[in-house]
Amino acid sequence: MTVTDSAREAKAAEAGPGPLFDAEEEHHARVKRLENIAKYALPITVMVLAIWIWHRIVLVNEIPHYILPGPGLVARTLVEDWGTLSASLMITLQITFLALFVAVVGGVGLAILFAQSKFAEMSFSPFAVILQVTPIVAIAPLIFIYVESRLVGLLLCAWIVAFFPILANTTLGLKSADHNLRDLMTIYRANRWQRLRYLQLPSALPYFLGGLKIAGGLALIGAVVAEYVAGTGGMGSGLAFRILEASYRLNIPRMFAALILIAVTGVLIYAATSLISHLALRKWHESAVKRE
Repeated sequence: MTVTDSAREAKAAEAGPGPLFDAEEEHHARVKRLENIAKYALPITVMVLAIWIWHRIVLVNEIPHYILPGPGLVARTLVEDWGTLSASLMITLQITFLALFVAVVGGVGLAILFAQSKFAEMSFSPFAVILQVTPIVAIAPLIFIYVESRLVGLLLCAWIVAFFPILANTTLGLKSADHNLRDLMTIYRANRWQRLRYLQLPSALPYFLGGLKIAGGLALIGAVVAEYVAGTGGMGSGLAFRILEASYRLNIPRMFAALILIAVTGVLIYAATSLISHLALRKWHESAVKRE
C-alpha cells in the first residue's frame, strides 16, 4: 500500500459514512414533492387564468351583461340571489341523493341476483340495457304522464340514469372473484351465500366503488334533465327551473350562477365518492395502496 492510498483511506474515515440517499433517490424524492405541489397548484392556476381570460374578453369587447356577464357580475348575482338559488339547490340535491341511494340498493341487489342465477341475468339484463341506451329526455315525458307525483317522476328519471353503472360494475366485480379461491371454497364445502359473503362481495367492492363515482354524477345529470322536462315552477323547483326562468327573463347572470352551482355540486359529489373509495380500499387494494 502506498502513502497516497493510506492518505485517501484516512480522509474517507474522517469524512464518516456516505450519504443515506444516492443521487437517483434524491431526484425521485424531489420530483415527488413537485408532483404533490403541482397536483393542487396547477388546477388552481389554470382556473384563475381561465376566469381572468373570461373577464378580459367581456371587458375588451364590451359585451353586454345580457349576452355574456363577467365573472364579477356572476359572483355578485350568486351572493344576492343566494336565498332563491340555495333553496333550489336543496331540491336538486334531495332528488340526486335519493336517486343515488335507490340506484345503489337496486343495482347491488340485482347484481347479486345476476351472480347467483344465470336465468335471472338472461331474463332481466336486456331490460337494464334498454333503460341505459334510451335517452332520458325521450322517456321523461312519458314518466310525467303516467306518474302523478312530480317528486316521484323526478326521482324515477334520475334513478334510470344512475342505475346501470352500479349494476354493470357490481356484476362484473362479483364475477371477477379468483377462480382458485372459488375452487378452494368448494373443496371446503362452502355454500353459495358463504362464497358470496366472504369472496365475491369483497372482490366486487372496488368495481362497485368505481360505478358509484360514475353514478353520483349521472344522478345529478338525471335530476337536472328531469327538472327541465317537468318544467314546473314555484318554490319547490330545482336549479334547472331557475335556469329556464332566468333565460325567459334574460337574466343571464343568474343562469351562470345556477350553472356554477350545478358544476360545483358535481365536483363535490365526485370528490366525496372518491374519498369513500380511498378510505375503503387504501389498506388492501392495489389501486389505493401507497407504495414507497
